[in-house]
Amino acid sequence: MKKLSLVVFLAAIIAVATWMARATHVAAQTSTRPVPILVELFTSEGCSSCPPADALLERLDRSQPVAGAELIVLSEHVDYWNYIGWTDPYSSHFYSERQSSYAQRFGRGDVYTPQMVVDGSSEFVGSDARSATQALAEALKAPKLRVQLSAISVDAAKSVTARVETDALPVSYGSNGAEVYLAIAFSHAESKVSGGENSGRRLTHTGVVRGLLKIGTLRPGQNFSRDVQVKLEPGANPQNVRLIAFIQEPGAGRVVGATVQSVGK
Repeated sequence: MKKLSLVVFLAAIIAVATWMARATHVAAQTSTRPVPILVELFTSEGCSSCPPADALLERLDRSQPVAGAELIVLSEHVDYWNYIGWTDPYSSHFYSERQSSYAQRFGRGDVYTPQMVVDGSSEFVGSDARSATQALAEALKAPKLRVQLSAISVDAAKSVTARVETDALPVSYGSNGAEVYLAIAFSHAESKVSGGENSGRRLTHTGVVRGLLKIGTLRPGQNFSRDVQVKLEPGANPQNVRLIAFIQEPGAGRVVGATVQSVGK
């Protein structure tokens, strides 16, 4: 009887453990969120090889072709093509400097357009769909911290307010921590180009960055929470504006978390 009772007891334990394992697996599947992947495109309306890259970025944003991922796109227009006869209205020297930081990080001696950077971890020619597919598949494997945007509002003066929150940064990231950024971008933009290499063309863009701010530092073992306010530029339609928050290692390093939310709802 004692042996039989022990067998029954062990069988019951195994059954309960099996049920709990299955329940945990189902719960994990149910709560699984898409993995955010930040896709940056350094581009210019003065560059004749950039429109195909702009089109690829738009397709990635619209079709979201990577199962289990949320592609968060940033179109950053550099200013070093402006000398050629057309001043890109979306360009800024700030984005040229950010690209130069990536060039230094990747060990490149120069910058070029169009250039796509995925999660701060890989770079390639921005119109190369095959390289994009490979880079996105690799980025999908990387663990990410949760980033959340909430309480988004626009006041009468066209100032956008939002709360940015993140999970705690693991201590394994070292003493330097990570940097928290907020970007404000146009979901759609276009230009009728009248000079330079794309003269006579109407160009369209997606996720055009109009401001990129470092809003804080995430320390190991700590999370981040802050209310931020950014001003929309004159004439901007809130319905065409999105906010992107992301966490990046210092020195144009890896992106370890990101999120995007539309301002106009």
